[in-house]
Amino acid sequence: MFTGLIEATGTVRSFAKTDGAARLVVSAPALAGRWRTGDSIAVNGVCLTAIPVDAPEEFAADLAAETLERTTLGALAVGAVVNLELPTPAGSPLGGHVVQGHVDGTGELVSLKPLRDDLETTDWRMTIALPERLAGQVVSQGSITVDGISLTVAKLEWPRVEIAVIPHTYRATNLHALQAGARVNVETDVLAKYAAAQRVTSEWLTVEYLLANGY
Repeated sequence: MFTGLIEATGTVRSFAKTDGAARLVVSAPALAGRWRTGDSIAVNGVCLTAIPVDAPEEFAADLAAETLERTTLGALAVGAVVNLELPTPAGSPLGGHVVQGHVDGTGELVSLKPLRDDLETTDWRMTIALPERLAGQVVSQGSITVDGISLTVAKLEWPRVEIAVIPHTYRATNLHALQAGARVNVETDVLAKYAAAQRVTSEWLTVEYLLANGY
């Protein structure tokens, strides 16, 4: 489990596609020595399994076909900046929110604008267009994960969400490297998923259904 608090950014060293899969190699000096073979590492919000390579500050990860289909990782270019987070140990404080590293879909970055002229201290306003299948899983003032970053929805005008970004988050993550039109990984709040599933269940679990089935 993750919390969406990005520990470091890394750089894509190589990306090699094979039949139905791919291998990603990331340079992550800030995480060197903190992971072992087989450990989980979230890369842009995607839970991957770390594989060692020759350089101690680098790790590799194999991407299954489903990962390539569901996320933006398949479009990463060499040199791209990625967000990294190691799992949160049991019993540790949850600084963000519960993040599984299971991407629900990709959204499009519509805009990321500073609210003041001083770019060193300004807050930012990010607008993202979400896929239709995530309707009902995102609420105003609720949690959302964008490229692995735990964020709060400030305004919701479906299918667009607006998110307030503080200066630290802008500088310490890959947000400063994104341009309008970029695709981003989106994971909705796990609690919102269960609530949406409950609403779907309630649509067919009616009194008439129960009587017809002997309840």
